[in-house]
Amino acid sequence: MTGTNTAINLSVFGIFVLLTLYIVYRASTRNVSASDYYAAGSSFTGTQNGIALSGDFLSAASFLGVSGAIAVNGYDGFMYSIGWVVAWLIGLMLISERLRNTGRYTMGDVMAFRMRQRPVRAAAANATLVISLFYMIAQMAGAGGLMALLLDVHSKVGQAIIIAVVGIVMVLYVLVGGMKGTTWVQIIKAVLLLLTVSLLTIFLIGKFGFDFSSMLDRAAQKSPLGEAVLSPGVKYGATDLSKIDFLSLALALVLGTASLPHVLMRFYTVPNAREARKSVVWATWMMAIFYSCTLVIGFGAMALVGTDKITGAPGGENSAAPLLAFQVGGTVLLGIVCAVAFATILAVVAGLTLTASASFAHDVYANVIKHGEADPRDEVRVARLTAVCVGVLAIVGGIAANGQNVAFLVALAFALAASANLPTLLYSMFWKRFNTRGTLWSIYGGLTSCVLLIVFSPAISGSKSSVFPDVDFAFFPLSNPGIVSIPLSFLAGFLGTVLGGEPADPAKQSEMEVRGLTGIGSGLR
Repeated sequence: MTGTNTAINLSVFGIFVLLTLYIVYRASTRNVSASDYYAAGSSFTGTQNGIALSGDFLSAASFLGVSGAIAVNGYDGFMYSIGWVVAWLIGLMLISERLRNTGRYTMGDVMAFRMRQRPVRAAAANATLVISLFYMIAQMAGAGGLMALLLDVHSKVGQAIIIAVVGIVMVLYVLVGGMKGTTWVQIIKAVLLLLTVSLLTIFLIGKFGFDFSSMLDRAAQKSPLGEAVLSPGVKYGATDLSKIDFLSLALALVLGTASLPHVLMRFYTVPNAREARKSVVWATWMMAIFYSCTLVIGFGAMALVGTDKITGAPGGENSAAPLLAFQVGGTVLLGIVCAVAFATILAVVAGLTLTASASFAHDVYANVIKHGEADPRDEVRVARLTAVCVGVLAIVGGIAANGQNVAFLVALAFALAASANLPTLLYSMFWKRFNTRGTLWSIYGGLTSCVLLIVFSPAISGSKSSVFPDVDFAFFPLSNPGIVSIPLSFLAGFLGTVLGGEPADPAKQSEMEVRGLTGIGSGLR
């Protein structure tokens, strides 16, 4: 399809994997405690953690999915980018400082701080596992499409094998390196990704005489939708229902970012709240630059490759950036872009796997099963076993979702995070009356309603872009359920609190408020 020189592409990718595995191995020699494995001993600076945070967040959905969505849908595809950048303001203003001061390893530490430990930690772990799996499935689906293009593999069996290999390498990162090794992989990946998209953007604009308007005109000519791709409404806005669907998507993107478990866990890798805030500032700037570049890459792909060629390629929309790289730089640039995109997938999935395994080991095994008296070595051993199990589930899910637009799949994970986690975190940190019943109602109400609405939505069945296009059991009309499930979670938490249940521990409430605002008592340096 692209005249790909497989040897060059595999060489570029292989160099990255070997280099990062070596770094992970070096970092693993200093994993001597649970704190080292889960939070890298809180040893990273705000700048380092901010770069790693952007590396953790800038996933296959960001690079492949968003550029592909722009290349096919024009202006409407850029909505993902806007939502993800704006969302970091919520993390900066409401979440990062109090979370770092109050918790230790997971978001369950914050949710259960002044509640009954066992049921709340179990609920937090369940939410973390479901959200992480949804997010990982999206990354694995992106890996299948990307490697299909890179290695010219068109059979479903071949792509399934590729997805399995991705899963195995990802689990190795987590088993060997823990948080410290994974963080360094994410820092390297973030720098490579930003350099790649920045240079590709400069080259593209230069190809059109540094005239962005000329690029947009050419893109409109190459798109079957014509000038419509330069205005809102191609995908969202043609009907009243699509406008509501867009509003639902926007809510999920903006409110979900600050409540993703693997993003929240990164705030524990810095020594204090000041460095946590600095992390968010650095991450926001890096992502603003990155998403500005995806706008140029998306319309550049539309102008130089063409929408029809993109949608007909292995991987569909996700192939826009690699095809553009081949168009402008030949096999070598294709290999570099594919290797960087693949590194993006590996680093993000490794972060997700670490988060899911840490939540189960710390919240369920150490605090629910062992009542807070687990041996730290046993806890880390359980985390590693959980990482293997999560990796297997992610591989199976990725094979099932292969070919879907990864940005769209990730948006569903954001809806889950915004529904199950955000209301509970905000209530826990800012509402004194909030109690254990309210916490459980909020987590399970948001999580259950969101999962059910996704299952019975056009995202799963009933349309050409569904996971199962040949069957139709959808009765919920919206592709993203955030507009229903997020308010429902806030309402469930409120009703669960006001309708009874034992009140939260007032002494713990006072301690949480002091720690959240000042850091006193949290053991911060």
